Amino acid sequence: MFPMTPIAAALALLIGTTAVAASETNGTTPRSLLAQAKGLPADFEEHFFDVPLAVQVERDGQLLGEAMIVLSRDDRLTLIDFTNHDGSTLPVAERDTWSDYLKQGVKLGNCSANCPEQLLAVHYNLENSLVSLLTENAERENQQSMYYDLPEDGSRGLIVRNQLNINGGQEENLNGRFGLEASSSLGNWTQGINLQLSRIGGPDDTKLYHAVHEAYTQREFEGSFFRLGYFTPSSEGLTRQVRTFGASPDTALGVMYGSSDSLAIDMAKPSIYPIHITANREGAVEIYRNGLLINTQPVQAGLQNIDTRSLPGGIYEVEVRLVEDGKTTSTTSELVYKPNNWRNHDQRWRYNLFAGRETKLLSNFEDQSKGDMTGGASLNYLLHPRVVLGLSGRQVKGNMQVGTSVDWTLANNASVYANVYQTQNYGTGVDVNALYSYGTGSLVFNHNRSWLDTRNTYETLADGTRLRKRTAYVGQNSNSSISMNHRLSPKNSLNARLSYADGYTKGHGIDLGWAQTTHLFGSDGNWRLSVFDRPASSSSGANRNRGVDLSVSLALGGPGEKWSASLGSRSSRDGGRDNNGSLTYNKTLKHHLLQSVSATATTDTYGVGLSGRASVQTNTLNGDGFVQRSSYNGKFTGGLNLDSTVAVGGGKAVMASEYSGRGAGMIVDVQSDVDGITLRADDLSGSSTILRPGRNFIPLTAYKNSAVSFDFEGTDVPAATIQPARSRYHLNKGGVDYRTISVVQTVTVLGRLLDPKGDPLKGHHIINHASRGISEVDGFFSMEMNARTPTLEVRKDDQLLCQFRIDAKNTTKEKDVLQIGDLRCHPDTLADMKNNPQIAG
Repeated sequence: MFPMTPIAAALALLIGTTAVAASETNGTTPRSLLAQAKGLPADFEEHFFDVPLAVQVERDGQLLGEAMIVLSRDDRLTLIDFTNHDGSTLPVAERDTWSDYLKQGVKLGNCSANCPEQLLAVHYNLENSLVSLLTENAERENQQSMYYDLPEDGSRGLIVRNQLNINGGQEENLNGRFGLEASSSLGNWTQGINLQLSRIGGPDDTKLYHAVHEAYTQREFEGSFFRLGYFTPSSEGLTRQVRTFGASPDTALGVMYGSSDSLAIDMAKPSIYPIHITANREGAVEIYRNGLLINTQPVQAGLQNIDTRSLPGGIYEVEVRLVEDGKTTSTTSELVYKPNNWRNHDQRWRYNLFAGRETKLLSNFEDQSKGDMTGGASLNYLLHPRVVLGLSGRQVKGNMQVGTSVDWTLANNASVYANVYQTQNYGTGVDVNALYSYGTGSLVFNHNRSWLDTRNTYETLADGTRLRKRTAYVGQNSNSSISMNHRLSPKNSLNARLSYADGYTKGHGIDLGWAQTTHLFGSDGNWRLSVFDRPASSSSGANRNRGVDLSVSLALGGPGEKWSASLGSRSSRDGGRDNNGSLTYNKTLKHHLLQSVSATATTDTYGVGLSGRASVQTNTLNGDGFVQRSSYNGKFTGGLNLDSTVAVGGGKAVMASEYSGRGAGMIVDVQSDVDGITLRADDLSGSSTILRPGRNFIPLTAYKNSAVSFDFEGTDVPAATIQPARSRYHLNKGGVDYRTISVVQTVTVLGRLLDPKGDPLKGHHIINHASRGISEVDGFFSMEMNARTPTLEVRKDDQLLCQFRIDAKNTTKEKDVLQIGDLRCHPDTLADMKNNPQIAG
């Protein structure tokens, strides 16, 4: 709120004494400003007209914001600027519309011409300092639209994401993937392209596979979408995707129609049900989706969670491979559960339909089907706000796949997600996931079981001949686990996990851990003690892996530095005892190419192992990588993940490290008078991006009519202004806008405006390239002025009265304020400025 001056306080008292009389004559018809000010002493009236006033502005009873305005005796209102929008729920675009309209100066009363947003009238109430905007929608029910409006004129642009994932070593062939994912916008149609290059074979397979998985165009409607072209059939548009069994659908040429899920934002949130890995030795995990490597991470020995925040959103199955000493020692099938929230309870059905012909484009995958017709449907039904049912049926490679699911939120702290699915000539599967949270902890239960029978699985030759496969499998696999995390106190916690597997790994396992936050050697830290008894594997000599581990982590050293150490015992590769220890150093860096680095040294029965990890970010790419040297055989293994984005729009192009996960973007060129400046772009949809002089890229939210505001990063703000301080956008998915913003060095000027006779001029607008101000009752004004263009012009209503050029070198300056003294405003200054632009006021 604005500070109340003594004059404003006196005005409030006078208004209170005249409010009764005003109500008697006012009725329902707003009175003129002169009528409202009637009865005020002449001295107070001078502080009511043609001076800055602090007010609240409402539209149809809804707060628009707090502002500074100027009122004139002819019932005109002119907005200086909005000063605060806190508490306003109106869209940014609408606030900008009203701001532009009111800054022109408007006549109070009924609106007769150029009325924005169906405006009927503008009123000012002296009693409560309120400006009211009345529109045709004032008495209509205020219903918020369930859908974003598409841009009126559509949008254009291209956004290309490039990803490179590599993992391999001396004992393992190089596996990896290069993915190119592009989205573009032409009008209100969005195009999508997905190209993959990968090497996913075993030791004897060095073939480089390539395929185009998507090349389509898509149009969004209210609550639905239509897709035409070449794509991978999937259950898009569903908030609870039904799990299926067996082969995933290959690419098809056809059409797809379903509920619109294009506005869903893929946030970097973890999977609700965590994915655990139990490594016997230091190694790495490779995460595959539909046979393609999507992420790789280093892991330490022991039980730990996989970081799922960087994985795509949705509910889908992944294959997790554990690689130790360059060899794959474990392969498990896991479920990533990152659903999007159900958006509209009034529409209980969510659906997806597709039909087409199986085909492939620029693909050398020999087992990829082509020529057969394919089709399918997936449905979600909101049985209850806490219960979502799912049903899916589709034909893949000549076999029918069906699945059902239920997602039941039993209570605010308990939920269950279950699937039952079957594939013709393949088998049946079921999985159940449950989560229960209580005040000091949580319980997670997982169970999946499959019954496989591939005896009736055939292989189709090129001439259409069907041959029964020689190898067939009949049997079942199952995995069950229950995990508990319990907080004993703010500094102590317990965790436990019980598991049982019957398949690739067979037997029961138990992990128990106790963690504590501590303070040692003047530094914050934590330690953890764990004991375990796990099923036998190839890395434990076919014997059960039993052991204990103690680890300590301390924030020693400078800012961002941390040291960790561990001691433990486990089963060795030949089944004996393997006493081990490790020492790790981590450092987080700021304002550097390297974002973080870490190094680890391990010792065990076999020798000494080394590993290092680093993450990098530049203006054009970001990524992370690791290198490991096995203590067992001295062989090296490494992994690399790189990500970069190329955006084209407005006739400009940029390569950036920021990924436009929200569907659209803006290219921004920053021109600055101040060296070494750092700016922050705040998307009012809820994200921020750091900007520096030169070309930048800002990820934006597709379809949403919003704005980006620009401000200085940090608290050390220079004497400068940003022009413009905010920029609106409304883009289709794949759309890219272009903007140029300038950082203008400024200086604060303090002066007094006088008429030719030497009397103060109040209520006059003083305008500069950097800002604008208004003169007070005594003529004084204060404002920011462009240091490189030290000119001021004085306006009253729409009339230019005078101009001045300030000679900053010969003007008194105290701290950062130029005291320019008295400025006499007379028309001669206009001619003087034209004939001699170097003249000073």
